[in-house]
Amino acid sequence: MRSPQVLRNGGGDNRSPTPGFHSTVAERKLRRFNSLILFFRLISFSFSFASFVFMLTDTRDSDSPHWYDFESFRFVLAANAIVAVYSVFEMGALVWEISRGVTIFPEVLQVWFDFGHDQVFAYLLLAASAAGTSTARTLRHADTCTDSIAFCVQSDIAISLAYAAFLFLGFTSLLSGFRVVCFIVSGSRFYL
Repeated sequence: MRSPQVLRNGGGDNRSPTPGFHSTVAERKLRRFNSLILFFRLISFSFSFASFVFMLTDTRDSDSPHWYDFESFRFVLAANAIVAVYSVFEMGALVWEISRGVTIFPEVLQVWFDFGHDQVFAYLLLAASAAGTSTARTLRHADTCTDSIAFCVQSDIAISLAYAAFLFLGFTSLLSGFRVVCFIVSGSRFYL
């Protein structure tokens, strides 16, 4: 029997007849949507980590230039490392959400956290890639690349991988933006 104190304190029976009910079709749609976001995060992680590794190992002999001699290449390295770590955290959070059916943070915080960080890190990658591209072009025109072609090719590969990571993080940002809009419209992170 229910306590009469609940009614005395102004708390009526606010329970829905089926608390937490989701149809299996809706749960499958949500799981598919989260799996798509996980796929894009995995691809983004792969490209950013590969770019980080390519830039980090862009060291030849002592007379050739090194990545740490150029500020923009250090920026490319740092941005890709940050995005790789962020992607690992977000993939873990998505695996948690897919397996348990709940978010790590409260839903409103999780939706805005994902969207805000996706935006910030996508722009960080774009800025780092653009700065690296500018330096790489300057090195090509300064005849640095004729002396040490391997350094320039490897830095070009690292920058290209960073652009690819930006592209997939941008797709992820679009999907997390969709989740924000769904949350604003319906109060849930996915419109079912």
